[in-house]
Amino acid sequence: MSLDFTTRIFEKEKIHLADTEEYIVRGGRHLFPLLPQAFAGIQQIGVIGWSSQGPAQAQNLRDSLVGTGIKVKVGLREGSSSFAAAEKAGFTRADNTLGEMYSVIAESDLVLLLIADAAQAEQYQRIFAAIRPGATLGLSHGFLLGHLTNIGASFPENINVIAVCPKGMGPSVRRLYEQGREHNGAGINASFAVQQDINGHATDYALGWAVAIGAPFTFQTTLESEYRSDIFGERGILLGAVHGIVEVLYRWFVRHGHTPEEAFLYSVESVTGPISKTISRHGLMAVYEALDERDKATFKRAYSVAYAPAFEILYEIYDDVASGNEIRSVVAANERHKRFPMGKIDGTDMWQVGTRVRSNRREEAIPIHPVTAGVYLATMVAQVDLLKEKGHPYSEIANESIIESVDSLNPYMHYKGVAYMIDNCSTTARLGARKWAPRFDYILAQQALTGLDGDATSNEQLFTAFQNNNIHNVLEVCATMRPSVDISVMG
Repeated sequence: MSLDFTTRIFEKEKIHLADTEEYIVRGGRHLFPLLPQAFAGIQQIGVIGWSSQGPAQAQNLRDSLVGTGIKVKVGLREGSSSFAAAEKAGFTRADNTLGEMYSVIAESDLVLLLIADAAQAEQYQRIFAAIRPGATLGLSHGFLLGHLTNIGASFPENINVIAVCPKGMGPSVRRLYEQGREHNGAGINASFAVQQDINGHATDYALGWAVAIGAPFTFQTTLESEYRSDIFGERGILLGAVHGIVEVLYRWFVRHGHTPEEAFLYSVESVTGPISKTISRHGLMAVYEALDERDKATFKRAYSVAYAPAFEILYEIYDDVASGNEIRSVVAANERHKRFPMGKIDGTDMWQVGTRVRSNRREEAIPIHPVTAGVYLATMVAQVDLLKEKGHPYSEIANESIIESVDSLNPYMHYKGVAYMIDNCSTTARLGARKWAPRFDYILAQQALTGLDGDATSNEQLFTAFQNNNIHNVLEVCATMRPSVDISVMG
């Protein structure tokens, strides 16, 4: 994949990630005066949908474009219950910043299609018919491209098609943007892609969009690469795998004589607290190096027994995404959920125990448990290795496998539990987490923790590969591009 682009408005910056070069655009509020140039010819941006990304992006764009004359208008299904929420956020019919979705699509120069993925698949023909020739379609996920590929269809040839994909859930995009008022550079990193460029402005439209929603760093990808890594990643370490990991480890700790409160502390709290914070600030190896010699040996055994089972499930997920099967399953699930809505995922004793643990939490007392650290990092590195094997660029790999996890998603589980993290995400992500978390739980219980309980020894060759993995260098560079402040999830 060629990772270079031309922009007439913003300054691009070369970065070296291991043995590769990529280009990024560094964001910040000082760039907001450039937005009218970036959006040349655009008088109205229509934000379609009000689920995970819609509220955040609509409000961020509106706030960033104050005084520019560029209108941000929200479009929703007629009769949608989200009208009240949009009005509460300041978008109203009275001031012509809120309307019926197809009317807004037809009148907008830039249409940001942020409705649920399955709804995009269901309504794409009517959406395409409504978009004016010469307008620009913006996506925050490549799901629609995957669906069109599945059915042998394509985007209209007379429009630009771009994507800006924040590496975090919508509430994170809004919260860090708000924090950016006091800390320039606070925000959620984003990838961008240009699928079709009919007027030569598509790249600057995409970069302007990323800057306007508060992305401190924006890196390039393709729409196909994005949906493969994103749909895969949320079923992997971002949501599905981490859910499965903490569930199986909680039971394992209880089975080994720990109280439920201790089991929750050593599993969930260890992952979302010190393990995530250490990775965010100092990288993967720092987790291992924080342990004493005895715990390092335990970490190596846990890493060794977990890597292959995790890789096996991750490989299956990637194949299902790449083949289109996972996208088909989301479309099918949308029909099922008209009869059977998604159920709760935090009603078990484990998550009730978690409520008590959080109410008495002392952050400094949460340990890095070596078993938890070994299993979690083995799964994370397996995901990194698989994405590299499949040809994804390091910027995408680091963000989809590590940075989004520790800086954007895990803080939500740390604050209020697994459902608060997963169910603040898109329907596609929620479905994937529910589908694949049990698979990680099962294979780790059957193939990893049984080895840890038995006579399995550490795999020195595997551990050496971990120590020498290029991802460590990549994270050193990416650490300079993390948000300038930690996200506040309580705002």
